[in-house]
Amino acid sequence: MNIQLTDEQIMIRDMMRDFARSEIEPYAQEYNGRGEYPEKIIRKLGELGLYGMMVPESYGGSAAGAVSYSLALQEIAFSCASVAVTLSVTNLSTEPILRFGTDDQKRKFLVPLASGEHVGAFALTEPGAGSDPSSLSTSAEKKGKSYILNGTKQFITNGKYAGIFILIARTSPGKNGLTAFLVPAGSKGLVIGKEEKKMGLNASNTVSVFLEDCEVPEKNLLGRPGMGLEIALNALDSGRIGIASQATGMIGACLQEAVTYAGERRQFGKAIIKHQSIQAMIADIAVGHEAAALLTWSAASLKDKKLPFTREASIAKLYATETLNRCAYKALQVFGGYGYIRENKIERLYRDARVTTIYEGTSEVQRMVIARETEQGL
Repeated sequence: MNIQLTDEQIMIRDMMRDFARSEIEPYAQEYNGRGEYPEKIIRKLGELGLYGMMVPESYGGSAAGAVSYSLALQEIAFSCASVAVTLSVTNLSTEPILRFGTDDQKRKFLVPLASGEHVGAFALTEPGAGSDPSSLSTSAEKKGKSYILNGTKQFITNGKYAGIFILIARTSPGKNGLTAFLVPAGSKGLVIGKEEKKMGLNASNTVSVFLEDCEVPEKNLLGRPGMGLEIALNALDSGRIGIASQATGMIGACLQEAVTYAGERRQFGKAIIKHQSIQAMIADIAVGHEAAALLTWSAASLKDKKLPFTREASIAKLYATETLNRCAYKALQVFGGYGYIRENKIERLYRDARVTTIYEGTSEVQRMVIARETEQGL
């Protein structure tokens, strides 16, 4: 790829590649097979400063930037998509605090996230509100100097292990009636539900969260009342770069698995990589990887330059995730029956790929965003 990276970006990419191949790759099958949250690996990522890459040094981060963060996430996702999404959602939690939080909130909640003391969770989705966040029903009623929260959040990544939740609740009717709150883990009335059994990403934690008269002090309100939807959509723009990065790394893994296996497997007297039909599938995966990486880099570089990137983030997320699903299919096809066996990495990649076109905005939502932003830009 003809991407012009800085020396620092290359160093971060190479460092994370070495870490992922030596500290994550050898254990990923085991963790995912058991459905076990890899606490030791997650802690090491925190110690390496991965959770604070978008955070200034004054708040415990490294301010490495969106391109560096994307490159690191790609390398992690190459080895384990579950670990990558844990990191991505923690970043989804840090950025709203950085942008909308007070200095006191940043020092109390952002610093522990950026330093890797704990992971974060972003509690937006509800049983009746997914693609349309303006329809959520979790309520926040003002009572003195506190808000009383009641409702249910669903599919919350990192929920069991998060130290802080960014939670969107309704304070008044209408789409401008949503407000964001900082809810620390262990808050009275914050109840963590059972862990979901998923098709893929089995080493990431996904739970429901129940709010039963959960009292949150007014000082934990993030931004102003009524800014909840703005804060959520702003966070999702950045989150889509994260998921595009995750998908790009996984496409790279599909390519590696397919090429390696095709070079070893022999049929009709020669390695199957010498057969034209296999070469065509490998070529398609290679093209998909190149294009996904370039689109993701484009969105991340715009963000680093502090330019609008909503449209580009949605384009990258849409293309990378849909391409990943096609590439995982082709890579598994290269393996034939062996690809269907649980012990092979490509089987895990195939299952992990499916959710990427759903979370952080479905492909259908991405097309809506792209069409709207394109229309407005003409």
